[in-house]
Amino acid sequence: MAQTTLKVGTKHSNESYILGEIVAQILEDGGFKIERKFNLGGTAISFEALKKGSIDVYPEYSGTIAAEILKQKSTNLDSLNQKLKTQFQLEISAPFGFNNTYALALSPDLARKYPLKTITDLAAHPEWRAGLSYEFLKREDGWGNLSKAYQLTLKATGLEHGIAYQALMNHEIELTDAYSTDGEIAKYGFTLLEDNLHFFPKYEALALYRSALPEKAKNLLEKLGHTLNDTTMQRLNSLALFEKQTHQKIAQDFLAAQKMIQNKPVESISTMQDILNHIFTHLKLTLLSLIAAILVAVPFGILLHRFPRFSKPLLYLTGILQTIPSIALLALMIPFLGIGVLPAIVALFLYALLPILRNTVIGFSSIDPTLKKIATAIGLNPLQKLWHVELPLAMPMILTGIRTAAVINVGTATLAAFIGAGGLGEFIVTGLALNQTELILRGAIPSALLAIGIELCFEIIDKLLIPKHLRQKI
Repeated sequence: MAQTTLKVGTKHSNESYILGEIVAQILEDGGFKIERKFNLGGTAISFEALKKGSIDVYPEYSGTIAAEILKQKSTNLDSLNQKLKTQFQLEISAPFGFNNTYALALSPDLARKYPLKTITDLAAHPEWRAGLSYEFLKREDGWGNLSKAYQLTLKATGLEHGIAYQALMNHEIELTDAYSTDGEIAKYGFTLLEDNLHFFPKYEALALYRSALPEKAKNLLEKLGHTLNDTTMQRLNSLALFEKQTHQKIAQDFLAAQKMIQNKPVESISTMQDILNHIFTHLKLTLLSLIAAILVAVPFGILLHRFPRFSKPLLYLTGILQTIPSIALLALMIPFLGIGVLPAIVALFLYALLPILRNTVIGFSSIDPTLKKIATAIGLNPLQKLWHVELPLAMPMILTGIRTAAVINVGTATLAAFIGAGGLGEFIVTGLALNQTELILRGAIPSALLAIGIELCFEIIDKLLIPKHLRQKI
């Protein structure tokens, strides 16, 4: 009998990785085959993926469900569960046992110099700089409404959560948002300000899953209820941050200690093999999207040259696609295509269209009209003229557009990790979440080398496809 496959997702944070592994491993031990879709880019992407059916379950928090998903203040679990069932055909598990509430954190040095106790006390320091996670800046239960409730006028800028603590220690900022179970809090001795107006709701960690999940899987998730407390979760986070243990091992050791799974040896692959696997995925995303863009943009560019009245509006339209931020375009794909490789390829394809299309039009438009007349005079039909005269003359400009699109796609493909498409971006996103430079470089350096390699490949392609006398002009 074939195993049922379940897809487990997580947001891009250290705690989410650990909880995602805990969920994945207890389901695996129960006989399910698991696909991991980690590193999803925040609540909006994770929730859309769940609604779409691209994932079946992911770790979430009651306060986030109330404020961000259901747009209500009450975090009563029965109320949340009922509304999720009615509106979205989703359900929640029993809470895992800890409340990972938001908090505002000060460095030890600053806390000693200014003995602040509550968030209200921040009003006396409007000159301070706050470096806040991007999601917290925009959430209903985030900075916008918090600053209004407490009448704060501090300057707040966006900062990746994983590096905010380092910025705090380096005195580059005075304040950041924190999660109460972050491992850095005890490690560095950060001071958390009391939420004296009780602005933040309860953030009980739990599993958010599709109602169609098999009953056996739901029962396994219920076993996780009340197995963690704040101190334990803070300790597990610290194991990943400071002892460099893998999320897989942390989850397995925890579940085995709770006698919830069998303690089997953790399977692992070498670092080099892991990098090669991610490079292969990255190349697949880049090349498939590039080939699709070439097949569409080059013929379409030739048509636009033939019918110039449509050229400007269509080039303008493809140019608009370039103005859409990459992560936003990827997120927009989810309601239609879900998460994973397909929406990433479609998004990269759209980004590659403009440089290829524009350069094809320019390449054909820059051909000397006299040469076209000569080709007609010697008896070439339109297809022969295109193939033997126009295309070779336009080829240098077309290849320049393709080269530009290829290099752009290598860089943009790193963001595909936010929608579960894999690639070298997984290392970068995980490294940012853990503030581990080694992991960031593990993704950034191969990505840069790929871009250089593509440039070298196009040097060879230029020599093969472009006559020497034309190459000397570019």
